Amino acid sequence: MGLKSVFHDVFTNKPHHVSTMSPLHVQGFDLLEGDIGTVGSKICWTYTLDGEKKISKQILEAIDHENKVLVLKEFEGDVTDKYDSFKATLHIETKDEIDLVSWTLEYERPNENVPELINLLNFIVGMTKAIDDHHAN
Repeated sequence: MGLKSVFHDVFTNKPHHVSTMSPLHVQGFDLLEGDIGTVGSKICWTYTLDGEKKISKQILEAIDHENKVLVLKEFEGDVTDKYDSFKATLHIETKDEIDLVSWTLEYERPNENVPELINLLNFIVGMTKAIDDHHAN
């Protein structure tokens, strides 16, 4: 199973494994409503960002198995407490037999005093590397 399959499979079908693969970043996963890997299902992540415990309740907004795209929108949690909206899109594509994992973060700041989500972006990069390392070993 290539990286492409691994990342898509983990976040689509086995999100509860993320905390095992990246324990410093993600501590827990709960299915709140629906079935894992189905559009409209609601999930909750517990994670640590900048030394603080955080939660993110998300709805699986869209999934495209063929193109390996997954869209998660936070409807309640630490990000939407400060930001008007937050959505994360995971997309995996293969170029020259190399799997490229890309995350797109879409969010709205209520005003210019609210910072950009640089720390969250660094968190996602770290989590992605940890999952990659877990599968490389």
